[in-house]
Amino acid sequence: MDDGKAVVDLVKQLVNRLLAAQPAPNSTESTTTAQSDHQQVLRYAVRILSSRMTPSIAADEAAMAESITRRLATQGNSSDALTFADLYSKFALKTGPGSVSNKWALLYLLKAISEDRKTHQKLAQSDSRVSSGMFKMSVPGGLPALFDSERNGSSNGISDISRRKLDKGRHDDNLRNLPVKETSEKGWSGGILMVSKENARDMAYREFANLLKEENEVSEEVIVRDVLYACQGIDGKYVRFDKVIDGYALPDTVKVPRATRVMVRKLCELGWLFRKVKGYISESMERFPAEEVGTVGQAFCAALQDELSEYYKLLAVLEAQSMNPIPLVSDSASSGNYLSLRRLSVWFAEPMVKMRLMAVLVDSCKVLRGGAMAGAIHMHAQHGDPLVHEFMKRLLRRVSSPLFEMVRSWVLEGELEDIFGEFFVLGQPVKAESLWREGYHLHTVMLPSFISQSLAHRILRTGKSINFLRVCCEDRSWADAATESAEAAGTTTRRGGLGYGETDALESLVTEAAKRIDKHLMDVMYTQYKFKEHCLAIKRYLLLGQGDFVQYLMDIVGPELSEPANTISSFKLAGLLESAIRSSNAQYDDFDILDRLRVKMMPHNTGDRGWDVFSLEYDARVPLNTVFTESVMAKYLRIFNFLWKLRRVEHALIGAWKMMKPNCITSHFFSKLPRAVKLQLTLTSRRCQVLWDEMNHFLTNLQYYIMFEVLEVSWSNFSNEMEVAKDLDDLLAAHEKYLHSIVEKSLLGERSQALYKTLFVLFDLILRFRSHADRLYEGISELRARSADPSLPARDKIKSGRHLSTKSSEPGSWLGEGRKALTQRAGEFLRNMGQDIDSISKEYSSLFGGFMSQLPVQQHIDLKFLMFRLDFTEFYSRVS
Repeated sequence: MDDGKAVVDLVKQLVNRLLAAQPAPNSTESTTTAQSDHQQVLRYAVRILSSRMTPSIAADEAAMAESITRRLATQGNSSDALTFADLYSKFALKTGPGSVSNKWALLYLLKAISEDRKTHQKLAQSDSRVSSGMFKMSVPGGLPALFDSERNGSSNGISDISRRKLDKGRHDDNLRNLPVKETSEKGWSGGILMVSKENARDMAYREFANLLKEENEVSEEVIVRDVLYACQGIDGKYVRFDKVIDGYALPDTVKVPRATRVMVRKLCELGWLFRKVKGYISESMERFPAEEVGTVGQAFCAALQDELSEYYKLLAVLEAQSMNPIPLVSDSASSGNYLSLRRLSVWFAEPMVKMRLMAVLVDSCKVLRGGAMAGAIHMHAQHGDPLVHEFMKRLLRRVSSPLFEMVRSWVLEGELEDIFGEFFVLGQPVKAESLWREGYHLHTVMLPSFISQSLAHRILRTGKSINFLRVCCEDRSWADAATESAEAAGTTTRRGGLGYGETDALESLVTEAAKRIDKHLMDVMYTQYKFKEHCLAIKRYLLLGQGDFVQYLMDIVGPELSEPANTISSFKLAGLLESAIRSSNAQYDDFDILDRLRVKMMPHNTGDRGWDVFSLEYDARVPLNTVFTESVMAKYLRIFNFLWKLRRVEHALIGAWKMMKPNCITSHFFSKLPRAVKLQLTLTSRRCQVLWDEMNHFLTNLQYYIMFEVLEVSWSNFSNEMEVAKDLDDLLAAHEKYLHSIVEKSLLGERSQALYKTLFVLFDLILRFRSHADRLYEGISELRARSADPSLPARDKIKSGRHLSTKSSEPGSWLGEGRKALTQRAGEFLRNMGQDIDSISKEYSSLFGGFMSQLPVQQHIDLKFLMFRLDFTEFYSRVS
């Protein structure tokens, strides 16, 4: 209650000060009129303060003070402007009890009164009919008009209006449209219009409608300020974000032209785009350092934030201009605000393009990261607009900076600085022997589109070479090669030496680094680790290329390998291997090579002999095991088993030939036999000899084909490719080709399995033939010994006698029988052996015919040359 009374007293003091400027009355009647005006003005002021009228501008105290100071300066009152600025600074600093809390409202009131007085003075000078009274007329653009009551007294005015009962529309027309002169003639000389009780409701409704209209008519200055707020993602007084339409718009209750509403909607699109970009940045920074964001995502957000900082600077400039009026030379001209909606649309043209592009990038990169994100942004850089192209280039330099740093670190240092899996080179922990093949590979999803596949493979191989040298070869001299490559490419080894748009520099650096580091790696493999010598050792020992060693080894281990596999000692075989090395030219090889050659006993089954499980292995240590992996050595083991079986069969045929070789003793013995037995023995020996010749022909040509057409030719090609290999990948490819050629040509490939099985059945059949041949000639020797030929020397007779004495004790022995019985038993033995050899011959012919028929359908052309060697006389073709 006390506060309300204090406010009324302050209003009275303000009215008294304002009316004190009027001239003093000279008569009693004038004094009465002045007092009446004083009361009317006081009621009018209280009425304004009690209404719901509010100013249509934002409550900014500093902006209002700046506007008043600027207005005084533009009017030429510089001293007044300085005085006002000094007074305002003191006024703003005053706080506490007794100070004004709503300083902005007081400044706004003073400015409104000043503008009202100035406008009234201008109108009074231009129209002599206007009275000089302060409250005699309505001033457009200033304070609301104040009309006096009729000169005849308020009571007469009230009764007159009551009798007339003016309707709402007519009274409103008379009130608004009557000129000043007519109102003076009709008695409207100013004051407050008093109405009768019956018409009070209509006047209240009319006043309420006018107040609503005044509230809803928003000036362009306020809309511009709200648009600037909306472009920063902030709701203004009228322009707010509508979730239904997903954008900023003016409410329907605000009365503005349709063109203005459309213009506001178009301008506020910038605010909608700003919200999208700003939301993405905030969300990404909240998740960082999560793997979904990564360093590239962080760089992208930082680049967007820099662009938004430039955008903030533009909005700050525009907001400052929105409070500045257009400077005019003449004080009489009315100036509007410098920043309008149309000017704002011009200012927003370039930021709108950039913000739209950033919003598109945000949508494209929302689920991407790392190199995939950089590649997606690069796709939008392919644009014909120079503004867009330059903007995207600037943005991509920031975004791709982490990727180029990863490339530099990988190519020159072999370091994979990829915490969040963003690089297109992906590493995984593996053993040293698998480092080159499985340790690193390309992650094509993360490969940006501005780096080609070939360049990416070179980048991968260069970093792999450095890691291979460091981990497997324990070499450190690669750092000099990396430094030389950086100098040759014209770049530095420091961070930040590469960036987006420098693809040629990147390619030059990768090319130089790859050339030098790969050359260094090949030198280390050939010189320090003697790769070529180890390949040759494998060819000589595992592929049985060292003839004297293989022959001697087979001779000394043959008796041992004829035993059951479960009774053979691997230590004894290792000793025999050492003996074979010392007894052949293999003893002159490097000790490191001979130390790697070892005996290996394969898993055996029941009934297997030593021949079936014996093999040799070569211990390829790091870094050689990168080439000679377990799978590669398994292929070498298959080839060794095949060649060892071939050599065993050849050895068996040679042994059979030694027993079949005719000599003088056998020839002399044949002449003493009965005619029938002699004929049968001759036929059986001849069949055996013919079958041996066929088998020997087959094995000789097959072995020649394997040793010369397959092994030597493949080794020659491999040696040539080793000489021209530029990197480890080329070396691996050459060795893989070499090994594949041997496997395919040796009938060990997947496409030759049927032929391979037939070949091994033939080998087993030849071994059966050897056993039958041994039985035949052992029987012949026994028969010769029983005949007790007197022409034998005494020494042979003694041996024969000892042999006969041991045989006589065996049941079923031929000794003790008569000569007739001996002849009969000899004929039966030779007849059975002849039948067995005939059976083996028929089976061999059938199998060999099947083998020959399968050769022409083989896809490898060298196998057709094998068929030509086996059937160069077309004998088997005519037989089939």
